[in-house]
Amino acid sequence: MLVKLLEPLNVSEEVIEKLAQPIKEKGHDFVYYNTKTTDEDELVERSKDADVIMIANNPYPLKAIESNKNLKLINVAFTGVDHVEIKEASNQDIIISNAAGYANTAVAELAVGLTLDVFRKISQGDEDTRKSHDFPGAIQGREIKGKTVGLIGTGKIGVETAALFKAFGAELIAADSSSENPDALDLGVKYLPFQDVIKKADILTLHVPLTDSTRHLIGKDQFAEMKEDAIIINCARGAVIDNDALAEALNKGEIAGAGIDVYDMEPPIPSDYKLLNAKNTVLTPHIGFLTNEAMELRAEIAFQNTLNFLEGKPSNVVKR
Repeated sequence: MLVKLLEPLNVSEEVIEKLAQPIKEKGHDFVYYNTKTTDEDELVERSKDADVIMIANNPYPLKAIESNKNLKLINVAFTGVDHVEIKEASNQDIIISNAAGYANTAVAELAVGLTLDVFRKISQGDEDTRKSHDFPGAIQGREIKGKTVGLIGTGKIGVETAALFKAFGAELIAADSSSENPDALDLGVKYLPFQDVIKKADILTLHVPLTDSTRHLIGKDQFAEMKEDAIIINCARGAVIDNDALAEALNKGEIAGAGIDVYDMEPPIPSDYKLLNAKNTVLTPHIGFLTNEAMELRAEIAFQNTLNFLEGKPSNVVKR
């Protein structure tokens, strides 16, 4: 079979070659593109004749799926797969796999890091300190200890985030539409109805995938229910929050702050995007998954997915 990796995976080419070696040894062909492109026609060309394509978080166009009748596996080296036309892939009996789990620690640590920055004004303090004689004075912050952290979603990332917040001395509550996670219960997480978590949380942190039911899960009505001194953290998917409503809530003082890593699009973000000019925000350019350790683990999982598929044992298959 022909396997094509269509974009870099943020690891060295030596690592790519090492991971691809077992595929080659089994008699399969492997092609690697070491540059990233968002051009649809180029992605169609790169995908040509491939039985297996490997991508990361780069949007994969419908055109590329429709034009390649050999395609049997779309191997997504990422957790979310909403950048792939899942319906069309299903219609063509194409399997989709992902690399769920590779960035659990990276995302959990960023969620806590954003909380610390929003609470302690670290980024603002850095900027102010550099003003020399125009230094406006130190900003008094807040502590995580004793605060109530509300988790929306308690999968593996949510649980790892909960464990970190517990180490700071926070109280843990959660809502999950699926079921109560025994690992979360072991940490002392108390499950409550969704609306109760919204109302009680001092720190609301989101850990759900983007689906039809979670799109704009947090919007104007939820912000109106939150405490005025509460903050919200989103390292999940951008559209889980109505970000226009979030900007309005921040500017009106309905909530006290936000730490956001994901948006309705990938950066660069248009200058008229309302959240860019909202008060009391710390914004990062979708880096939750982006650590050296996570990138190495992601590559290992992705190549193992490919190898398992070639051996007739598909792994990490995304349910549709």
